[in-house]
Amino acid sequence: MREQKWDAPAVAKRLEEAASTMKRLPEDGVRPRGHSSSWPPFLREYWESYGMQNVRVRLGPPTPDAIDRMDEALSWLHTLEPDQAKLVWLRAEKVPWKFIMAQLGVCRETARQRYLIAMATLSAKLNQQKNA
Repeated sequence: MREQKWDAPAVAKRLEEAASTMKRLPEDGVRPRGHSSSWPPFLREYWESYGMQNVRVRLGPPTPDAIDRMDEALSWLHTLEPDQAKLVWLRAEKVPWKFIMAQLGVCRETARQRYLIAMATLSAKLNQQKNA
């Protein structure tokens, strides 16, 4: 098997996969206490219930390999500065630049340059760890 040399696009792709995997993990079935009813649930007729609740379609659960890759990619973020890690993760979640600019308080070009620097730093650290 060939050794993988990390570059910015490969790192970005792995982080996007990690963000997608995280969204596919099952949610907690935990509900806040005190917000329940003692009434039993009842069945409605079709004409009564059509459109009453929004349908939420989710992808199936991720594979164990995808979860392992997600854990590995999330550990990479600890090697970055906190503001760099936040920027990289926001881009992995495909948050639009407009919202990133507002959150960081910088213009688009500054945010993009900071992102490119963070990705270059991350890929260099990954290649350095692989060679060590």
